[in-house]
Amino acid sequence: MFDGKKLYQSLSLLGSLSLAFTIPWIVFKVCRAIHLKRNYNALLGKVVLITGASSGLGEALAHEFYKQGCQVVLCARRRQELERVRTELLQTHPTVPTIPPIVHPLDLSDINTLPSHVDKILAVTGKIDILINNGGISHRGSVLATQPDVDIKIMLTNYFGSAALTKAVLPSMIKNKSGHVVFISSIQGLMALPERSAYSASKHAMQAFSDSLRAEVAIHNISVTVVSAGYIKTELSRNALTGSGGKHGEMDAATESGYAPGYVATEVGRAVVQKKKEILISTLVPRIGVFLRKYLPSVYFYVMEKRAQKHSF
Repeated sequence: MFDGKKLYQSLSLLGSLSLAFTIPWIVFKVCRAIHLKRNYNALLGKVVLITGASSGLGEALAHEFYKQGCQVVLCARRRQELERVRTELLQTHPTVPTIPPIVHPLDLSDINTLPSHVDKILAVTGKIDILINNGGISHRGSVLATQPDVDIKIMLTNYFGSAALTKAVLPSMIKNKSGHVVFISSIQGLMALPERSAYSASKHAMQAFSDSLRAEVAIHNISVTVVSAGYIKTELSRNALTGSGGKHGEMDAATESGYAPGYVATEVGRAVVQKKKEILISTLVPRIGVFLRKYLPSVYFYVMEKRAQKHSF
């Protein structure tokens, strides 16, 4: 009987302790959900410019922000595909109380024309609240086999194009004392892989540019978010440039098994409303790679050497 009583008292104590932790946790989760909902509501009526919006992650981002009541400005080179995305937005979200999407073709690599594009967009929308630098191209090829023109083209689109567009948008954000700039980088901006030198270099540059920008514009109430994503199941690998400048034309196995664009877009949306400075969207193995590069570089270098010797992408 005595042992039974002690057991009952122990279970009662355990239950009380569990309840003491559970109730605050539930309250925290409810308060957090309410706060997050309020933040999402603040997106209503925001003007969101998205580059690379004609397919893949850019298209998913258009759906994510449009369904939150934003006016999305769809930018990419292919007008026909942008029109398709616009039509699908209107058909998929017919009850969303927002202004119809705007289609505005542009080429990120033509950096000298980007300010005039921004002026034209502002003439229509009056403001740009959120800029999402998503457009870009990837690369497959060794350093030795990659022509300098390919390095230049990838850097021009992925880094210089995004930087130039950001600089063109910033004056209006500063004038409004509000804004948010998002850079869709890559986990390869945190650690470089063999056969990806041009792409990794462009994303490394984007990371550094973002850090400098974030510090400089904080005084103007402008936020900067960097999204370091792992593999996403898009056409990025098919459209990647080879060392000679042609298209890779294949869906890599890692890309094929990557995250769905819609999932990544949702995470980006959450990061924006929470004003996070950076997020990492990746499975365990790439996260380990980032950890090794930062804290155990000698191990990382060894692993990358072995990877390079296999001549695998």
